[in-house]
Amino acid sequence: MIKDILVFSLSSNEHLTDKVCSALGIERSQADVLHFADGECLATSKVDVRGKKVYVIQSTCSPVNDRIMELLIFIDGIKRANCREISLIIPYYGYARQDRIAHINEPISARMVADLFSNAGVKRVLTIELHTPQIQGFFSVPLDNLSPTSIFAKYLNKKFQELGISSNEIAVVSPDHGAMYRARDLANFIPNSSIVVIDKRRPKPNVAEITNIVGDIQDKICIMVDDIIDTGGTILAGAHTLKEKGAKAVYICASHALFSHNALEKFEVNNDVTEVLVTDTIEHPEFSNSKKIKVVSICDMIADVIKSHESHEKIKDKYTRFH
Repeated sequence: MIKDILVFSLSSNEHLTDKVCSALGIERSQADVLHFADGECLATSKVDVRGKKVYVIQSTCSPVNDRIMELLIFIDGIKRANCREISLIIPYYGYARQDRIAHINEPISARMVADLFSNAGVKRVLTIELHTPQIQGFFSVPLDNLSPTSIFAKYLNKKFQELGISSNEIAVVSPDHGAMYRARDLANFIPNSSIVVIDKRRPKPNVAEITNIVGDIQDKICIMVDDIIDTGGTILAGAHTLKEKGAKAVYICASHALFSHNALEKFEVNNDVTEVLVTDTIEHPEFSNSKKIKVVSICDMIADVIKSHESHEKIKDKYTRFH
């Protein structure tokens, strides 16, 4: 059990935070989050934070701007109450896809939000699977960007072993060239698997055109790996193409299940995808009734990293991409 730290959740990750605290052997510290009729919010601690190390867990998922303001206001309050230090854990980092200037007059919103958190007075930040690794450089405070790949691999290796599927029947598929490092990372945990990449173009937001598949997928068990599932259209189109081109089955791994609009319904009725594996960076109670969606928890990973911070030890290699 770790003593003398407080772990808070605001409005987005209460269940995940409870599991993290259980792994640490402590109770979740209570906070009040209020939203007023005029659109303002107020987030305050219900316990004394004076002299304490504080960890705040909050994904900045929908409603994104509300989640960000809750964090900033809560941080300001506990700072004024003389807490010892603040570590911010953002399982899903909103605005991460606005990480570059793609067209004239566009902002780099991922950097702007990073500045807000860096300047708020936090000592360090922990994220899970940032959209692009370069976002780490947007923060002026230390940041650990963790990968859930080993968690996915543990589940998949066990499942395929139970199904009698050998690793040389498996192809790990990157949905585009930019995600190749994720596919390579997962393939490293599945010995003898091959790597395939889907070549696609994006004519407009949330629309992708597949032009080619690089690699052998004939009679393969394909695992598509990405960081985010939003509306689901792009990755389902990729799965359909894989099946058309001869894949035996298609599994999907994604760290962050945004599932905007009717995404869940689209996956439930889709016949191209066998299973979708996601983490609990974003809470979806409705997933418990899904036959297609499987949720694996990142709670032990977060708890292990908190223990590493408190004991001043190195973070386990399997949670990073430095191994």
